[in-house]
Amino acid sequence: MTQPTPLRPAPHRPRVLDAFCCAGGMAWGFHLAGFDVVGVDIAPQPNYPFTFIQGDAIDYIRAHGHEYDLVHGSPPCQHYTPLNAYNHKTYPDLIAPTRAAMRATGRPYVIENVEAAVPELHHPRLLCGPMFGLRVYRHRLFETNWELPVPPHPAHAARCARNGYPPTVERPFMTITGGRHSRAWQNAAADAMGMPWIRVPASGDIKRGIREVCEAIPPAYAQWIGHALLSQATLEVAA
Repeated sequence: MTQPTPLRPAPHRPRVLDAFCCAGGMAWGFHLAGFDVVGVDIAPQPNYPFTFIQGDAIDYIRAHGHEYDLVHGSPPCQHYTPLNAYNHKTYPDLIAPTRAAMRATGRPYVIENVEAAVPELHHPRLLCGPMFGLRVYRHRLFETNWELPVPPHPAHAARCARNGYPPTVERPFMTITGGRHSRAWQNAAADAMGMPWIRVPASGDIKRGIREVCEAIPPAYAQWIGHALLSQATLEVAA
Protein backbone atom coordinates (compact mmCIF):
# COMPACT_ATOMS: atom_id res chain seq x y z
CA MET A 1 0.00 0.00 0.00
CA THR A 2 1.44 3.39 -1.01
CA GLN A 3 1.98 5.58 2.03
CA PRO A 4 0.19 8.95 1.91
CA THR A 5 1.89 12.22 2.76
CA PRO A 6 2.41 12.42 6.56
CA LEU A 7 0.27 14.72 8.64
CA ARG A 8 1.78 18.07 9.49
CA PRO A 9 3.54 18.25 12.89
CA ALA A 10 2.24 19.63 16.18
CA PRO A 11 1.17 22.10 17.45
CA HIS A 12 -1.21 22.52 14.50
CA ARG A 13 -4.66 21.02 14.93
CA PRO A 14 -5.30 18.65 12.00
CA ARG A 15 -7.98 19.50 9.44
CA VAL A 16 -10.38 17.11 7.74
CA LEU A 17 -12.38 17.71 4.59
CA ASP A 18 -15.81 16.10 4.95
CA ALA A 19 -17.08 15.67 1.36
CA PHE A 20 -20.71 14.73 0.59
CA CYS A 21 -21.19 15.78 4.20
CA CYS A 22 -25.01 15.78 4.62
CA ALA A 23 -25.95 16.70 8.21
CA GLY A 24 -22.53 15.99 9.71
CA GLY A 25 -22.53 12.62 11.48
CA MET A 26 -18.96 11.87 10.42
CA ALA A 27 -18.03 15.52 11.00
CA TRP A 28 -18.96 15.41 14.66
CA GLY A 29 -16.96 12.22 15.18
CA PHE A 30 -13.86 13.74 13.58
CA HIS A 31 -14.34 16.80 15.79
CA LEU A 32 -14.40 14.58 18.87
CA ALA A 33 -11.21 12.90 17.65
CA GLY A 34 -9.41 16.25 17.54
CA PHE A 35 -9.88 17.56 14.00
CA ASP A 36 -11.08 20.87 12.66
CA VAL A 37 -13.79 20.08 10.11
CA VAL A 38 -14.97 21.63 6.85
CA GLY A 39 -17.96 20.11 5.06
CA VAL A 40 -18.87 20.23 1.37
CA ASP A 41 -22.16 19.15 -0.21
CA ILE A 42 -24.03 19.95 -3.41
CA ALA A 43 -27.23 20.61 -1.42
CA PRO A 44 -27.78 23.10 1.42
CA GLN A 45 -27.15 21.57 4.87
CA PRO A 46 -28.60 24.01 7.41
CA ASN A 47 -27.98 21.66 10.34
CA TYR A 48 -24.32 21.00 9.57
CA PRO A 49 -22.46 21.75 12.83
CA PHE A 50 -19.21 23.13 11.36
CA THR A 51 -17.93 25.26 8.48
CA PHE A 52 -19.98 24.38 5.41
CA ILE A 53 -19.31 25.03 1.72
CA GLN A 54 -22.04 24.36 -0.83
CA GLY A 55 -20.65 22.99 -4.07
CA ASP A 56 -19.61 19.91 -6.01
CA ALA A 57 -17.69 17.64 -3.63
CA ILE A 58 -15.37 16.07 -6.22
CA ASP A 59 -14.50 19.43 -7.75
CA TYR A 60 -13.68 20.75 -4.28
CA ILE A 61 -11.47 17.76 -3.49
CA ARG A 62 -9.57 18.30 -6.73
CA ALA A 63 -9.06 21.99 -6.03
CA HIS A 64 -8.52 22.00 -2.26
CA GLY A 65 -8.11 18.45 -0.93
CA HIS A 66 -4.33 18.85 -0.64
CA GLU A 67 -4.88 21.65 1.90
CA TYR A 68 -6.27 19.16 4.45
CA ASP A 69 -4.64 16.50 6.61
CA LEU A 70 -7.39 13.94 5.93
CA VAL A 71 -9.97 13.75 3.14
CA HIS A 72 -13.20 11.91 3.85
CA GLY A 73 -16.08 11.31 1.46
CA SER A 74 -19.44 9.55 1.53
CA PRO A 75 -20.56 9.44 -2.13
CA PRO A 76 -24.33 8.92 -2.53
CA CYS A 77 -25.19 5.26 -1.94
CA GLN A 78 -28.44 4.96 -3.95
CA HIS A 79 -26.67 3.63 -7.05
CA TYR A 80 -25.52 0.57 -5.08
CA THR A 81 -28.51 -0.20 -2.86
CA PRO A 82 -31.08 -2.96 -3.59
CA LEU A 83 -33.80 -0.29 -3.60
CA ASN A 84 -32.44 0.88 -6.93
CA ALA A 85 -33.75 -2.32 -8.54
CA TYR A 86 -37.31 -1.33 -7.62
CA ASN A 87 -37.58 2.41 -8.17
CA HIS A 88 -35.95 2.33 -11.65
CA LYS A 89 -34.20 5.66 -11.17
CA THR A 90 -30.74 6.59 -12.39
CA TYR A 91 -28.25 7.56 -9.70
CA PRO A 92 -24.63 8.68 -10.12
CA ASP A 93 -21.80 6.19 -9.61
CA LEU A 94 -19.30 8.41 -7.82
CA ILE A 95 -16.99 6.11 -5.87
CA ALA A 96 -14.33 5.78 -8.60
CA PRO A 97 -14.11 9.51 -9.43
CA THR A 98 -14.06 10.33 -5.72
CA ARG A 99 -11.16 7.92 -5.20
CA ALA A 100 -9.24 9.38 -8.13
CA ALA A 101 -9.65 12.90 -6.79
CA MET A 102 -8.59 11.83 -3.30
CA ARG A 103 -5.52 9.94 -4.49
CA ALA A 104 -4.38 12.97 -6.46
CA THR A 105 -4.19 14.99 -3.21
CA GLY A 106 -1.51 12.69 -1.76
CA ARG A 107 -3.33 12.81 1.57
CA PRO A 108 -4.75 10.06 3.79
CA TYR A 109 -8.32 9.41 2.68
CA VAL A 110 -11.48 7.60 3.76
CA ILE A 111 -14.35 6.58 1.46
CA GLU A 112 -17.57 5.41 3.15
CA ASN A 113 -20.46 3.52 1.63
CA VAL A 114 -23.05 0.78 2.16
CA GLU A 115 -22.37 -2.97 2.10
CA ALA A 116 -23.88 -3.32 -1.38
CA ALA A 117 -21.04 -1.14 -2.70
CA VAL A 118 -18.36 -3.65 -1.69
CA PRO A 119 -17.45 -4.52 -5.35
CA GLU A 120 -16.59 -0.86 -5.93
CA LEU A 121 -14.39 -0.44 -2.82
CA HIS A 122 -10.75 -1.46 -2.31
CA HIS A 123 -10.23 -3.69 0.76
CA PRO A 124 -12.88 -1.94 2.87
CA ARG A 125 -13.31 -2.35 6.63
CA LEU A 126 -16.76 -2.79 8.20
CA LEU A 127 -17.99 -0.83 11.22
CA CYS A 128 -21.29 -1.34 13.07
CA GLY A 129 -23.15 0.31 15.94
CA PRO A 130 -22.63 -2.31 18.69
CA MET A 131 -18.85 -1.96 18.24
CA PHE A 132 -19.30 1.42 19.91
CA GLY A 133 -22.14 0.71 22.33
CA LEU A 134 -24.84 2.08 20.01
CA ARG A 135 -28.27 0.48 19.91
CA VAL A 136 -28.49 0.40 16.14
CA TYR A 137 -27.29 -2.22 13.67
CA ARG A 138 -25.75 -0.12 10.92
CA HIS A 139 -23.12 -1.74 8.72
CA ARG A 140 -20.98 0.72 6.81
CA LEU A 141 -17.83 0.07 4.76
CA PHE A 142 -14.71 2.25 4.83
CA GLU A 143 -11.92 2.22 2.27
CA THR A 144 -8.65 3.87 3.32
CA ASN A 145 -5.15 4.25 1.91
CA TRP A 146 -3.75 3.55 5.37
CA GLU A 147 -4.29 0.68 7.80
CA LEU A 148 -7.61 1.04 9.63
CA PRO A 149 -8.01 -1.29 12.65
CA VAL A 150 -11.47 -2.65 13.44
CA PRO A 151 -12.85 -3.23 16.95
CA PRO A 152 -14.57 -6.52 17.89
CA HIS A 153 -18.01 -6.90 16.32
CA PRO A 154 -20.57 -8.12 18.91
CA ALA A 155 -23.20 -10.56 17.72
CA HIS A 156 -26.53 -9.05 16.65
CA ALA A 157 -28.30 -10.70 19.56
CA ALA A 158 -30.63 -7.93 20.77
CA ARG A 159 -34.01 -7.62 19.10
CA CYS A 160 -34.66 -4.67 16.82
CA ALA A 161 -37.80 -2.52 16.64
CA ARG A 162 -39.63 -2.48 13.32
CA ASN A 163 -38.87 0.43 11.05
CA GLY A 164 -40.98 3.41 12.08
CA TYR A 165 -41.27 2.31 15.72
CA PRO A 166 -39.24 3.66 18.65
CA PRO A 167 -37.24 1.16 20.72
CA THR A 168 -38.82 -0.71 23.63
CA VAL A 169 -37.53 -2.79 26.52
CA GLU A 170 -38.24 -5.94 24.51
CA ARG A 171 -36.79 -4.49 21.28
CA PRO A 172 -34.06 -2.09 22.41
CA PHE A 173 -32.36 -1.57 19.02
CA MET A 174 -33.68 0.72 16.29
CA THR A 175 -34.13 0.16 12.57
CA ILE A 176 -33.23 3.44 10.87
CA THR A 177 -34.27 3.49 7.22
CA GLY A 178 -36.52 5.73 5.16
CA GLY A 179 -40.28 6.07 5.41
CA ARG A 180 -43.09 8.36 6.55
CA HIS A 181 -42.08 8.42 10.18
CA SER A 182 -43.29 10.38 13.19
CA ARG A 183 -41.42 13.18 14.92
CA ALA A 184 -41.04 10.93 17.99
CA TRP A 185 -39.39 8.27 15.82
CA GLN A 186 -37.03 10.81 14.23
CA ASN A 187 -35.99 12.15 17.63
CA ALA A 188 -35.38 8.63 18.96
CA ALA A 189 -33.37 7.74 15.85
CA ALA A 190 -31.22 10.87 16.18
CA ASP A 191 -30.48 9.94 19.79
CA ALA A 192 -29.68 6.33 18.88
CA MET A 193 -27.19 7.53 16.27
CA GLY A 194 -25.57 10.00 18.66
CA MET A 195 -26.74 13.04 16.65
CA PRO A 196 -28.98 15.12 18.94
CA TRP A 197 -28.46 18.31 16.88
CA ILE A 198 -30.66 16.93 14.08
CA ARG A 199 -33.64 16.23 16.35
CA VAL A 200 -36.65 17.97 14.77
CA PRO A 201 -38.57 20.31 17.10
CA ALA A 202 -42.33 20.79 16.89
CA SER A 203 -41.97 23.57 14.33
CA GLY A 204 -39.18 21.88 12.34
CA ASP A 205 -39.04 20.24 8.91
CA ILE A 206 -39.78 16.58 9.65
CA LYS A 207 -39.11 15.45 6.08
CA ARG A 208 -35.62 16.93 6.21
CA GLY A 209 -35.04 15.47 9.66
CA ILE A 210 -36.01 11.96 8.55
CA ARG A 211 -33.78 12.20 5.49
CA GLU A 212 -30.87 13.46 7.59
CA VAL A 213 -31.02 10.67 10.13
CA CYS A 214 -31.59 7.94 7.55
CA GLU A 215 -28.57 9.06 5.51
CA ALA A 216 -26.35 9.62 8.53
CA ILE A 217 -23.29 7.76 9.76
CA PRO A 218 -22.94 7.60 13.57
CA PRO A 219 -20.26 10.00 14.83
CA ALA A 220 -18.69 7.16 16.82
CA TYR A 221 -17.45 5.61 13.57
CA ALA A 222 -15.54 8.75 12.58
CA GLN A 223 -14.21 9.23 16.09
CA TRP A 224 -12.71 5.73 15.91
CA ILE A 225 -11.27 6.41 12.46
CA GLY A 226 -9.83 9.77 13.48
CA HIS A 227 -8.19 8.39 16.60
CA ALA A 228 -6.76 5.49 14.60
CA LEU A 229 -5.14 7.79 12.07
CA LEU A 230 -3.76 10.17 14.66
CA SER A 231 -2.27 7.33 16.69
CA GLN A 232 -0.50 5.96 13.63
CA ALA A 233 0.75 9.40 12.65
CA THR A 234 1.95 10.05 16.23
CA LEU A 235 0.48 13.52 15.87
CA GLU A 236 0.03 15.58 19.01
CA VAL A 237 -3.35 17.25 18.78
CA ALA A 238 -3.71 20.72 20.21
CA ALA A 239 -6.31 21.10 22.96
